[in-house]
Amino acid sequence: MNKLSTEKQIMIASMLVEGNSIRSIERVTNVHRDTIMRLGITLGEKARELSTSILKHIQCNQLQIDEIWSYVGKKKKNLKVDEKRSEYGDQYIFVALDAETKLVPYYEIGKRTLDTTINFLEELRRRITTRFQLSTDSFRAYNFAVDLVFGSKVDYAQLHKVYANSPEGVKRYSPANIIRVVSQSVLGNPNPAMISTSYVERQNLTMRMQMRRLTRLTNAFSKKLYNLQCAVDLHFFHYNFMRVHQTLRCTPAMEAGISKHLWDWNDFLGINQLKKVA
Repeated sequence: MNKLSTEKQIMIASMLVEGNSIRSIERVTNVHRDTIMRLGITLGEKARELSTSILKHIQCNQLQIDEIWSYVGKKKKNLKVDEKRSEYGDQYIFVALDAETKLVPYYEIGKRTLDTTINFLEELRRRITTRFQLSTDSFRAYNFAVDLVFGSKVDYAQLHKVYANSPEGVKRYSPANIIRVVSQSVLGNPNPAMISTSYVERQNLTMRMQMRRLTRLTNAFSKKLYNLQCAVDLHFFHYNFMRVHQTLRCTPAMEAGISKHLWDWNDFLGINQLKKVA
């Protein structure tokens, strides 16, 4: 990485967060894919460190949570018996999004289990200082985990999506059509007009568009869990601090009052500036 110029590093970083695969970046930049991978890991680690240090004491009113599916190495159906407890197979990215500022205060990668859900919510609770309304889908682990982590300090509601039955014998890649959505109050006193997961579900599309690892039906999926982690870390730092939201006309971090300016790659890569530009 030391042999790469700052301009080349910025070009690679920009391509990584705009949906390019490792090999496509290699073809465009003439930088070897192994070097690109090492740079991606370094950038992801830096993004994670900065996000952890900056995203604290957050105030929000409405929070939406969803999980997006990915996989490492191979899909769950192709796992061997001795691989089922490894990092291979299905991995879910749990994402929390502020419905007003569009900030993503926290995310976590792991199996879609109760343990992952609890760990995700516990770190989220440490980062947010205000009482808020929470909306999720009907994943069963949320009922217990939200009550355990937040108790009476949250207004929580779930959305239950009812799908149409597919014709017998028909296989489909995408989910069946939704015929209705039923909201249910779970904890506290959630405002029915604010019960929604639309914004965080839209973030799922942004992730699949801007991270080639998450694009369906390609061979660009992650081969190692840590590579996926670093890619997601870089994506969300770029999303929160460096990418102007079209509706907000500023970054989510600026809208939330966490950052006073639009970050660029020079800010991000500046070794001596990291503690000055927040």
